Amino acid sequence: PMADADPRVLLLAAQVAESRDEDVPVLLLRLKEILNSASLGCKESKKIRQEIHYYDLTQYCVLVLRQDYSRLRGGWATAAQLAEILSHCCVGLEVKEDPEEFYNKFLPSAIDNLLFLGRRLQARFIRAIKDEEKKEFLHCFHTVTDAICWLFGGHIQLTECVLQNDHFLQLLITDDVETAMIMMSVLHNILKVNSPALLCVDEKILHAVLDEVVYKLSSTANPVVGNAATKLLLLLAKFSQKLVKLLTTRYKGLKLLLTKQWTGKGFDRDLSQLLDLLFLEQSNRKEEMQRQHQAACLIQATWKGFQTRKRLKKLPQAVTALQRSFRAKRKQELQHLKKQKEDEALKQEMQLQRQRAMRHFHERQLALLEIIHASQMDKHIQEMEGKSALTIQRFWRGYRARRYFHQQKQSLKEYKAAVTIQRAACKFIVKQRKKRALSPWKDTKGPTDEQRLALKQKVDDYIKLHPVCFLVISLFLLFMQHNTLLDRRAAQRRETLLAQVNTDVELLMNAPGLAESTEKDLGIFMSRSVPVAAKAKQSHTTMLKYTRWPWWRKLGEEFVEGDVIPDEALTAELGTLFIGGRK
Repeated sequence: PMADADPRVLLLAAQVAESRDEDVPVLLLRLKEILNSASLGCKESKKIRQEIHYYDLTQYCVLVLRQDYSRLRGGWATAAQLAEILSHCCVGLEVKEDPEEFYNKFLPSAIDNLLFLGRRLQARFIRAIKDEEKKEFLHCFHTVTDAICWLFGGHIQLTECVLQNDHFLQLLITDDVETAMIMMSVLHNILKVNSPALLCVDEKILHAVLDEVVYKLSSTANPVVGNAATKLLLLLAKFSQKLVKLLTTRYKGLKLLLTKQWTGKGFDRDLSQLLDLLFLEQSNRKEEMQRQHQAACLIQATWKGFQTRKRLKKLPQAVTALQRSFRAKRKQELQHLKKQKEDEALKQEMQLQRQRAMRHFHERQLALLEIIHASQMDKHIQEMEGKSALTIQRFWRGYRARRYFHQQKQSLKEYKAAVTIQRAACKFIVKQRKKRALSPWKDTKGPTDEQRLALKQKVDDYIKLHPVCFLVISLFLLFMQHNTLLDRRAAQRRETLLAQVNTDVELLMNAPGLAESTEKDLGIFMSRSVPVAAKAKQSHTTMLKYTRWPWWRKLGEEFVEGDVIPDEALTAELGTLFIGGRK
């Protein structure tokens, strides 16, 4: 306990500690008598407040504000008196022990509970029907708001806590005129006590407060509410130029609303001051906008001049490029027209030639009919058909040979490239093998006689110790030698066959045509093998038969691709022969 503590405070603290929760609010009302016993500001008053706080009576006051007083003795009037007592206990209190907890935790919680109590009273006042109940709840609500104003008047830092509290915004957002007036007076007191607090809060909270004040101006015709709202806006406008700019930009119809709806309502002085500030801000804003507009015009003029000069510098090059492209396009069009005219002239010339040829043909036919006897006409027609068939076949075979040549041209290139690569690779491999082979003038040093004897002695000792292993190793070596010999013989046989095939290919590729061949050339292609000679003779006979066929049996050849003969037997015979120039 504190030294020289007031016995009344000690007795009350003991009673509160021993009493039930329902009786605590009534007991705490005695604090009002204790506080009134000493004049405000004297040493005794400060000492009493320190003792009340020391014995946690202020903490009890904060906690009991959350109770439901509709069932307690004294009702909501007791809660209002406790709010007043709490504010008087906290204002003028000098906390020596743990001041940070008092200022950062206790006082914000006290503000929060007071605002919560104010919300309860406001709700009951709005729901009340009887006039007596309304008056009682309104008086209690006024007492609580006065306690809040007294508390943040003594502790200025609490103004920011009040503005940021959700209960305060909910108390302010109401359609009831009487409670709205009280809350606007609380906001007016906050601005008087600590005006910068409104700029320190979050932007959303500031916008919400301003929206509600402007809404009250636009939604009601009550001059009392209009006067209070106008005074609030005037106080805000006088305090900060930033708020004036916010009012003019966020609420563009505010000046018209104030001029039309609230002129001549009994507060023209405040209204005219507010309008002057708003119009001054608007004129300043217009001047600033004009200045910015002029600066923007100057920047645009400078930039456009720069762009124009830059374009003028590039204009000769652009004109040259344009003329070049125009001339090229015109040249292409002229060439196209010229080509069209040439094509049309060629078509006409070909048509004329065709007509002349037909006319000449008919004239020859008529002349022949006059010259040739009737008995020789069939023979003449057959000769003409044979010549026509030969001409058609000749043109068709030339076309087919040219098409086949173009098809095989790429394959021939690939074949030649593969031969060149293989030749280069073989030369490289031969060079590498020559490098690896030992030179004849370099004598290889073998083991000496002593080394041979030592190695032989070791081998004999190993054979005596492991006779079975020696036998297995000997058999394996013999088997490997036999396989190596077989592989070598097979490789020699393959190389011989390849050399023979290459020789035959070169002979066939370099063979002369039938018109240029002689009897000496025939000996090169004659084989000593009887089966090969029989097969060649059979193929030759088949080919001769094919050449002797009449022309009408060969007409179906145009539907066969490549050099394949329609006859299956002929295909079977020719399939085994090698034709030079093919893969």
